[in-house]
Amino acid sequence: MPVEAREISVTGKEDCGIVDITEVISEEVRKSTIRNGTVTIFCIGSTGAITTMEFEPNLSKDVSETLNQLIPLDRDYHHHKTWGDYNGGSHLRAMLIGPSLTIPFIERNLTLGTWQQIVYINFDRIEKVRRILLQILGDF
Repeated sequence: MPVEAREISVTGKEDCGIVDITEVISEEVRKSTIRNGTVTIFCIGSTGAITTMEFEPNLSKDVSETLNQLIPLDRDYHHHKTWGDYNGGSHLRAMLIGPSLTIPFIERNLTLGTWQQIVYINFDRIEKVRRILLQILGDF
């Protein structure tokens, strides 16, 4: 089965910076020689995540506020003793959401719902530029 690999870069603001990457992913799939298959989107890094959501400002605030209740960043995590970078909560948030997502596509069009966008979320305490790996797999 044919496989194509691509890489994009995305910049996320600190502490739950959510970035809509749907159009970039869609464009990479449209440029592919593969017509039908799946695209796996993988965040390279342990304090970032990939998921889908309705990307709108109020839901973005809800995501941030909910994660602040579940995993507060100002807590003294054991991880802080390892590196002194105080991003233990960032790692836990990224683990909760996950580093990757797989989406099917048909005729080079992603099969997303009307209000469903692909987002990268930066959970680190500083703004980060991340490498996102795309693996496009399927039939010509």
